[in-house]
Amino acid sequence: MKSSAKLPAGWHKAFYTLWLGCFITGMGYSMTMPFISLFIADLGHYSKLQISLYSGLAFAVTFIAQAIVSPYWGNLADRKGRKLMCMRASGVMALTITATGFAPNAIYIIVLRFIQGAFSGYINNATALIAGETPHQRSGWVMSQMMTAGTAGNLVGPLLGGLLSSFFGNWLGAVWGYRIPFFITGFLMLLVFLGSTFLVKEEFTPVSRAEMKPMKEIMHTLPNVKLIIAMFVTTLLVQAANMSIDPIVSLYVKSMMPNSNNIAFVAGVVAATPGLGTLLAASKIGHKMDEIGPLKILRVGLVAGAILFIPMALTSSPWVLAALRFLLGIASAGMLPAAQTVLTLNTPPESFGRIFSYNQSFQAIGSVFGSLMGSTISGLFNYATVFWTTGLTLLLNFMLIILFSLRKTASK
Repeated sequence: MKSSAKLPAGWHKAFYTLWLGCFITGMGYSMTMPFISLFIADLGHYSKLQISLYSGLAFAVTFIAQAIVSPYWGNLADRKGRKLMCMRASGVMALTITATGFAPNAIYIIVLRFIQGAFSGYINNATALIAGETPHQRSGWVMSQMMTAGTAGNLVGPLLGGLLSSFFGNWLGAVWGYRIPFFITGFLMLLVFLGSTFLVKEEFTPVSRAEMKPMKEIMHTLPNVKLIIAMFVTTLLVQAANMSIDPIVSLYVKSMMPNSNNIAFVAGVVAATPGLGTLLAASKIGHKMDEIGPLKILRVGLVAGAILFIPMALTSSPWVLAALRFLLGIASAGMLPAAQTVLTLNTPPESFGRIFSYNQSFQAIGSVFGSLMGSTISGLFNYATVFWTTGLTLLLNFMLIILFSLRKTASK
């Protein structure tokens, strides 16, 4: 781990390459996934229940595979380096996403999505790579900037995907309108693979399997293992909070304006505003994190997020909801980046890959848990209850951080 504030040679080229790679990864995912149910519906004579089931599986299997396989890739990253993991993830994603564009049926898509999830992890490995190359004094800013890459991609992706699907759909037919974005995303991921291969330099000495310490031993040697575990749980809960709203945003907006003909546009604005807030605030919060420490930023972000969910549950205006979600995006810029910065500052270099891979597993579990939580609660109760429950989740997370962050030196 680097203690000097001086950036190593070639750092900026690696940073911009990895940032762009994370942006394309986020954009590619959001450019194709929002339309997966429409794609599946056009691939066969499926019932409404089958379309919902297949679409849910196509979404969930990726994260389930990530949660299962990530620790293995983390072990390999600590022996071979994070650059190789970025190459592996981007290369396989280029192949699987392109192949998905040729899907003849729903089962084919689900299988490819599972394979993609098993070999994914570009953003997490890119973040771990650049974190290992960055002096501690700048870790907060770098973690925040890396988060903006995926966030920006997620903002651009749905708009670009919708435009491409409509354009090619009108030209080649509806099914090909959904296929073309997969081909374009696959090509872009190939460019990410080439950039990660030839433009990124990692200062890493390969470690043999025999020389590696067992994970159990490493956990015992960490300065504050309870804090590391608390960050894993924080990643899970914050990701669950982010994902719990996604399945019901458009339905919640529709319930607020049932007679409107502009629901899709308004729902799109409401869905996009958190990402915009994160983008605008990430740099400033990242610098502040480097000044006062990530744990303080994390506590403020969790409290602010929990409070913001209260008026979200009470409002009857989609525009007020959009404004509140914009503020939530600002609070989010102080959650996951802060948790990742704590991990960066408290993890020895020889176990970076494994620690970040376990964090990715918890994030994947959070994605599945959050989506299921939002859908289930809204089905059993109402949309507002989802917001109440999510706010309570962040409040419980705040209490957990207070409990396990008593050693202030761990955040230095």
